[in-house]
Amino acid sequence: MAKLKLGMVGGGQGAFIGAVHRIASRIDGQWELVAGALSSDPARAAASAEELGIEASRSYASYEDMAKAEAARDDGIDAVAIVTPNHVHAGPAIAFLKAGIPVICDKPLSSTMEDAEAIAQAAKDTGTLFVLTHNYTGYPLIRQAREMIERGDLGEIRVVNVEYVQDWLAEETTGKQADWRTDPARSGAGGCVGDIGTHAFNLASYVTGLETESLAADLDAFVPGRRVDDNVHVMLRFKGGAKGMLWASQVAVGNENGLRLRIAGTKGGIEWAQENPNVMTFTRFGEPKQILTRAGAGASPAGLRGTRTPGGHPEGYLEGFATIYAEAAALVRHAKGAPLPEGVHTPDIEDGLLGMRFISACIASSRNNAAWTML
Repeated sequence: MAKLKLGMVGGGQGAFIGAVHRIASRIDGQWELVAGALSSDPARAAASAEELGIEASRSYASYEDMAKAEAARDDGIDAVAIVTPNHVHAGPAIAFLKAGIPVICDKPLSSTMEDAEAIAQAAKDTGTLFVLTHNYTGYPLIRQAREMIERGDLGEIRVVNVEYVQDWLAEETTGKQADWRTDPARSGAGGCVGDIGTHAFNLASYVTGLETESLAADLDAFVPGRRVDDNVHVMLRFKGGAKGMLWASQVAVGNENGLRLRIAGTKGGIEWAQENPNVMTFTRFGEPKQILTRAGAGASPAGLRGTRTPGGHPEGYLEGFATIYAEAAALVRHAKGAPLPEGVHTPDIEDGLLGMRFISACIASSRNNAAWTML
């Protein structure tokens, strides 16, 4: 099959996440980057496009120009990746959705609930595909864990514990990545809760299939002068009676990228950690703990779907993103008439809205002395 044509908004020189998206999109040979509005600075956008081999005629000074021009081309892009700071998600997403071009957007959905709802309305009105890159849902053992819970291997879920802890913002930090993440005008009112707390919440929701009913949150900004939270404690109540705890922090010294998930049910429990993503433990009540490995003995169909190398070879962060891009490619091709392979799914606009409601509820709860707040 011919490669699908990808455009990108943001992700120019010095941008971390743009490079991650570009690498991930290429891993399975499904996408080719052909167009971009890579920076709000036209000179930097042009220089970035030249470095990436994008033709000068398809390097745009604005996302508005890009959406209009690419929609009019016979060989226009098949999807656009939006890899800008949170406050610049809504404008491009809505412009490309209205142009009929599928959108692959970094999380969280936006910086404000108002903008998030505007994106959702545009997706609904146009019927255009929208994919949110919660990349951790693409890890093979995470998909296997979800399948195990759906199958009933853990019984009825009782307790969910998820944490995502880092230390890179443990003191006042400057630089491109830190500056926008700690600026409420660009990140939104939530800092840590929006940046990595949404990942933790999404992972717990994705794997368990549980719907959060209410939460009680305590948000702190430990670094003096910081205008957004950098540490988050949340208690969760799920419909059906299960309970959860979520801790997200960017000031937890000694932690690099500690995303960890533990789930306990009436019949068994599982535990997985992102820093060692090719191993997951599963324990049936009263029996010895089992060690499950990616693509190893006992690997499930859902786990094998996102596997690219034999067991024992590490896969992780980039491959998780690549799975989202591969699934997005299948959905784009399906919209063009190709059959849809079994098991294809990606985080979507509803996941984005849920993440925004999580952020809003956490902020409201914390401002009300950690009062229980409906989601």
